[in-house]
Amino acid sequence: MGTNYYLHTDVCEHCGRSKEEVLHIGKSSAGWCFALHVRQGTWEEEIPANLTEWQSKFREPKVLIKNEYDEVIMPDEMNDIITKRSHPEGLGRHDIDGQYCIGRGDGTWDLCIGEFS
Repeated sequence: MGTNYYLHTDVCEHCGRSKEEVLHIGKSSAGWCFALHVRQGTWEEEIPANLTEWQSKFREPKVLIKNEYDEVIMPDEMNDIITKRSHPEGLGRHDIDGQYCIGRGDGTWDLCIGEFS
């Protein structure tokens, strides 16, 4: 069980709804490195390719970060969820298989593609 996080773009200042697309940031699961959703090819240009690009998107005007329970997450909190993870028994890493996980981040996140559940 885990929690998915989303970046809502072009958020209306009056109603708070996203006028454009909602981008999946990734998934946090207890005991695992954060599964950061990244693009692998040019067909997903709206998805960032790494954490640095995501961090830039977190700070763009008219964006809002929410989890799957519709709770608002501040940019610094989202960064901490991704980069400051721990578990008493250590964090599990996703298998680099090229189908779901394509690499490791420099810290407590893995670079993942495709569909998330």
